Amino acid sequence: MLRAVAGGVTLAVRAQPGAKKTAILGVYGEGESAQLKIAVQAPPVEGKANAALIAFLADTFGLAKNKVDLVTGELSRSKVFLIRDTTRAQAERLFATHLKIS
Repeated sequence: MLRAVAGGVTLAVRAQPGAKKTAILGVYGEGESAQLKIAVQAPPVEGKANAALIAFLADTFGLAKNKVDLVTGELSRSKVFLIRDTTRAQAERLFATHLKIS
């Protein structure tokens, strides 16, 4: 789900667009293929869900939106985001303490 890369981490996400509210639902899958499952209120039209995911992740990590980039999965539910200026340890602590996900 999380991988350390130069300048930050990548986060594998399983998007559920068109939800009633934007929220982390848990973990989708297991092991190396696990993804953070996020319900997003925006519809999957014209990049609205991707933009909403970027804003949600930036807010969750306490970063500016320009620090979060969609790397792969523009048209897929399975996505990978690059989150700059954070470490894997910081991300894991955030999930463990604030989101109750490890």
